[in-house]
Amino acid sequence: EVQLQASGGGLVQAGGSLRLSCAASGITFDDFALGWFRQAPGKEREGVSVISNTDGSTYYADSVKGRFTISSDNAKNTVYLQMNNLKVEDTAVYYCAAAQYVSSWYPFEGMTDWGKGTQVTVSS
Repeated sequence: EVQLQASGGGLVQAGGSLRLSCAASGITFDDFALGWFRQAPGKEREGVSVISNTDGSTYYADSVKGRFTISSDNAKNTVYLQMNNLKVEDTAVYYCAAAQYVSSWYPFEGMTDWGKGTQVTVSS
C-alpha cells in the first residue's frame, strides 16, 4: 500500500519560510516522481512542483519559480519543498503525490497516489 505522509505546514507571515516534507512508503522511491500540489479555498487544485527520482529533473509552476525548491532524500524516502518569500496567495492545503512516470511536457499530470494535505497559511 502506497502511503504519502505530508507534514510541515503552518501559519507564517508574508515573506517568511516553511519546509514541507513528504515521507513515502510502499513504493520503490528511486523509480518514482513525487510532487507537490495545492488547493486554495474555492479554487481548483494546481501543481506546484515535481521531482523525478529517476533522473533528478525538477519542475515548477511559474508562480513559485525562484521562491520554492523541491528536493529528494532517497535514503529517507522523503521529498521536501522549501518555500521562501511566501505570499498570501500561497495559502492553501498542500498535497504530496507520486507517479511512476511524468512527462517533461506535462509534469503535473499522471499522479497515481495522493497523500493527505497539510495546511499552509500565509498572513499579511
